[in-house]
Amino acid sequence: MLALQLAINGLQTGALYALTAVGFSLIFGSTRIFHFAHGATFVIAAYFFFAVHSAGAGFVMAALASAVGAVGFGLAINKFVYRPIQRHAGSFFTVFVASFGVGIVIQNLVGMFFGRGFVTVNTPLSRSVEIIPSVYVSPLAWIAIVCAAVFLGGLHWFLQKTHTGMELRALADNPDLVRVFSLDPARISAVAFAVGSLIVVPAAIVTGATTGLNPAIGHHVMLISLAATIVGGIGSISGAMLAGLLLGLAESMSLLVVDSQWTEAVTFAILFAFIILRPSGILGRATAH
Repeated sequence: MLALQLAINGLQTGALYALTAVGFSLIFGSTRIFHFAHGATFVIAAYFFFAVHSAGAGFVMAALASAVGAVGFGLAINKFVYRPIQRHAGSFFTVFVASFGVGIVIQNLVGMFFGRGFVTVNTPLSRSVEIIPSVYVSPLAWIAIVCAAVFLGGLHWFLQKTHTGMELRALADNPDLVRVFSLDPARISAVAFAVGSLIVVPAAIVTGATTGLNPAIGHHVMLISLAATIVGGIGSISGAMLAGLLLGLAESMSLLVVDSQWTEAVTFAILFAFIILRPSGILGRATAH
């Protein structure tokens, strides 16, 4: 029964990892901006929900506030940080340092307002229910899995069936061609940041109501997102989704053989294995050198 319990926990964790990884992969794949502050987006979404819900607002209102905070931050960092750097032909390293710095600022601001300890969103949905002897599942676990399926399915439809989604794919494949057709790369990049930030919201809310939050959680989120993007294949949304799910399952199932303090090491062992053995990732396209 322990293996079944860990598998269920792994599915929940994997669903959350898939959401955060897909958001990062969408932004990086479309704009080629290494958005290290993606973890800060997660922190903002989570703490907006925590603050509004703790003030007495309902779940839906708190979720809307979380979405506004996440999307607003994504649009703001794109407009006021990344675009000025790009206008001055800043290097990849310059973008990374700026993004990292913004993430540190957000972490410290959240710590000033909410403290540096763990906080948890109290909701009846967090209480686990015994579904079969010795196997417990909270309603939030099912919500996490369903949210991941709905959001990721909706993203697939958006990218494949809508004009804006096709523009995003075009920007990822050939930025110069986008300009030839008189499309505005800045507007398309803003859409990428808005959508990529929005996808983080359900993962942030569920994390706050299950394992809890602290201001430094954004670093873990960013590292997992990066690992899933590489393992899945850089530029592959489907690959990031699949890798996030597999990494969540691997972390959870590893508890059968290692102590809990080593579960994160399992993720990076998998990452290193892919870097060495299959650099293109699960669904990435191999390139000749």
